[in-house]
Amino acid sequence: MKEVSFIRQNIEKWRTTETLVETASDISPDQLADAYIETTTDLAFARSHYPASRITIYLNNLASAIHNELYSNKREKWSRLWTFWSREVPLTMYEERRSLWLSFVIFFVSVLVGVVSQWHDGEFVRIILGDSYVDMTLSNIGKGEPMAVYNGDGELRMFLGITFNNIYVSFLAFVSGVLTSFATGFLLFQNGVMLGSFQTFFMQHDLLAESMLAVWLHGTLEISAVIVAGAAGLTMGNGWLFPGTYPRLASFRRGARRGLKIVVGTVPIFIVAAFVEGFFTRHTEWNDGLRLAFILASLAFVVGYYIVLPYQIHSKYGKKKD
Repeated sequence: MKEVSFIRQNIEKWRTTETLVETASDISPDQLADAYIETTTDLAFARSHYPASRITIYLNNLASAIHNELYSNKREKWSRLWTFWSREVPLTMYEERRSLWLSFVIFFVSVLVGVVSQWHDGEFVRIILGDSYVDMTLSNIGKGEPMAVYNGDGELRMFLGITFNNIYVSFLAFVSGVLTSFATGFLLFQNGVMLGSFQTFFMQHDLLAESMLAVWLHGTLEISAVIVAGAAGLTMGNGWLFPGTYPRLASFRRGARRGLKIVVGTVPIFIVAAFVEGFFTRHTEWNDGLRLAFILASLAFVVGYYIVLPYQIHSKYGKKKD
């Protein structure tokens, strides 16, 4: 490519990047990081093809300016904790909305696989959950306490154990993206089949309504967070598989950074879900209307935070990045 064509093709992008550097205090670190990757990519191209050109010097200075903004030793304001969850995570969710949709589709299809498999083979759930768990549940059903599994341990101990397990599963879904997005997809598939077969098992014992009120009391947040964590893994994996115009390693780093932000954003939700499961789910004697209201409120939060808010945040802040 001739130098003049290279400049004409990218000059508007570079001007936009200059504006980002000038307003660095008002934008998210991710926007600067993306601009840095694009600029250093152009700089590498210029160094290879026009080593003595002024455009190479210009790009080197521009990349240095972005680098200084990214890595300057500035103390983070406490407000960053608020903007992380109120702006940065929703904006990243908007950018990776296709990954979220794909994660949901994989999980939903796998739930259907679990439902159909258990419906046609009543012993299928033993393959998924194990004989000891199924036998214990059947024993609880016989005693008239089908949800007794949720009160088999102390509340605090159960809360802590579930919290660590949930966070482990979420980061496992994310880290699986290192092995490409197929590994994350398989993890989502496993969890979906487990949920589908579990709920169908209770339906076959005429306990679907009771099981859903108990499971989804905490599961609305927990399962939603698993799907979001799956989106984080798919984001990283797709960065490696589909680099687009970026060098593959740069695309992978970009996807990993975005995915990490998404999965970190799920941690408070997993903690709340574990608290509900540890302290509230065991109380099956509570009013069904109250439990249903909590489930619907949790669903409203998930839809609002991961679907509605990202569009609102993008319309307000994302256009600066575009």
